[in-house]
Amino acid sequence: MTGVSLAKDRTSVTPTTVPWIAVITFIILACALAWLVILPLWFGGGLTNPIAGILFVVMMFTPLIAALFVVFVVQKPRPESVSRYFGLWPLRPATRTIWMIVFAIFGSVAIVVAGGLLAVALGLVRLDLVNFSGFAAQLAALSPRSIPLPIQTLVAIQLLAIPVGALVNGFVTIGEELGWRGWLLPSLRPLGTWPALVITGAVWGLWHSPVMLLGYNFSQPNLFGVGLMVVGCVLYGVIVGWLRLRTASIWPSVFAHGAFNASGGLLILVSDAHSPANPVALNPLGWVTWIVMALVIVILITTGQFRKQP
Repeated sequence: MTGVSLAKDRTSVTPTTVPWIAVITFIILACALAWLVILPLWFGGGLTNPIAGILFVVMMFTPLIAALFVVFVVQKPRPESVSRYFGLWPLRPATRTIWMIVFAIFGSVAIVVAGGLLAVALGLVRLDLVNFSGFAAQLAALSPRSIPLPIQTLVAIQLLAIPVGALVNGFVTIGEELGWRGWLLPSLRPLGTWPALVITGAVWGLWHSPVMLLGYNFSQPNLFGVGLMVVGCVLYGVIVGWLRLRTASIWPSVFAHGAFNASGGLLILVSDAHSPANPVALNPLGWVTWIVMALVIVILITTGQFRKQP
């Protein structure tokens, strides 16, 4: 009786075979919905359209919508426990999950910081840690009025707000994470850990195509920009995917993603206004940070972290 219960418990979290019809439906639906949401930007204004920010947020919930559709309409058999399949609940053990969330938040920030430091070491960007001229120039462009607070104080506030931003962003990134790491990753697990992680990351990157082809992130409105996003998402997707597999919970991935987004502008805060800024290299998903993320993955592999999956 115990053996039967254990078997059911495991199949409710990971299927024994890939539900290919559900997977294909999910990918098509998530990508189609993303294009539908971003379509107004293509008809006028592009990334400068006043409603672009709102549409970006709406787009982030399209993977969740697609996942819910396939779970309740397409996937056969349906998971015995949808909340467990998605990694929403239970938090077991709760203490480990909470500490992994903390680790995920500060770990994602550390990856962005390390990428910035590597860019400095490679001579790709210069820092201004006194006057913060790059950030000051950006503020001046956004608002010609003088700001009552010293620029140093504003930078300190921005830095201190990153952990809070990670938690707030979690309410948005959950739309993506419940789709990619919540549903797609465990659905592909029968292929093996690495195929599941790589395919999930590649799909995640391609899903960004409607905004990448408008020049988002890398100022490359072409297939090269899409390719850069795919590589970045595969590498970072392996890391947040490891968090999902290591804890059997979606929450560390949600807040890691939120922290990564919240810290994405760190280099702007501390860069020199006259320093060259090539987003292909300096964006948090650019090639410089790829090196950092690849090193993190190597460390996880050599310490046997991918073999520890509840």
